[in-house]
Amino acid sequence: MNLRAHEATGLVRDLTALLGAAREVEVILAPSFTVLPVVGPAVLKAGLKLAGQNVCAMGRGAFTGEVSAAMLKDVGCGHAIIGHSERRRLFGETDADIRGKIRCALDNGLGPILCVGETVDERERGETETVVERQMEQGLANVSADEMTGFLIAYEPVWSIGTGRNATPAQAQAVHRHLRSRLAGLFGPGAARAVRVLYGGSVNASNAGALLAEEDIDGALVGNASLNVDSFYAIINAANERLQGRD
Repeated sequence: MNLRAHEATGLVRDLTALLGAAREVEVILAPSFTVLPVVGPAVLKAGLKLAGQNVCAMGRGAFTGEVSAAMLKDVGCGHAIIGHSERRRLFGETDADIRGKIRCALDNGLGPILCVGETVDERERGETETVVERQMEQGLANVSADEMTGFLIAYEPVWSIGTGRNATPAQAQAVHRHLRSRLAGLFGPGAARAVRVLYGGSVNASNAGALLAEEDIDGALVGNASLNVDSFYAIINAANERLQGRD
């Protein structure tokens, strides 16, 4: 809940000018709901993709204040962020709520970006793997292996978001490896390889390269750094360099 329409328009304009056509990675922008129809056409014209920051678990009806998957599709969204730590922590969204949103998104042709992550207390108690595994498995309980194609899962350690206390690349990689291993157990190795697992804990221009160099970190869910065109561009460049290095 940061940029108004004219600010978001300027960010998209400046970012697409910097990116040009020479990019290898997929870039998805998730503006606030009120901004989606304003910047959506420019985002899509530039070959970028559009996402909602949330989505309702219900298809339509008397749910004042909610935004449906069909509404997001109507303004050009191909994805929706689901289960973000702020939604879980500030608005009390449960694993069951998130499972319903994922099902509704898939049924309406939206690709879910499922967020999982532990608090500082959970990490200090050694519960990181247990927490993220539970959140992922509960969210994906009604999803088939075929539906995992193109799925995105974002690991966002709550203790590092906006705190300046970042997970090291090795810490992040360990959780990503565990999530991919569990995906293989749930859906098979093919589905596990097809899912992109993103890291989302205070990613910035300084740490993006080291994080993205890890084997199981497939991309970034960028927070504050995406509000500044130069830092966002630097992160995208780090992803481009990582991809080129694997060719």
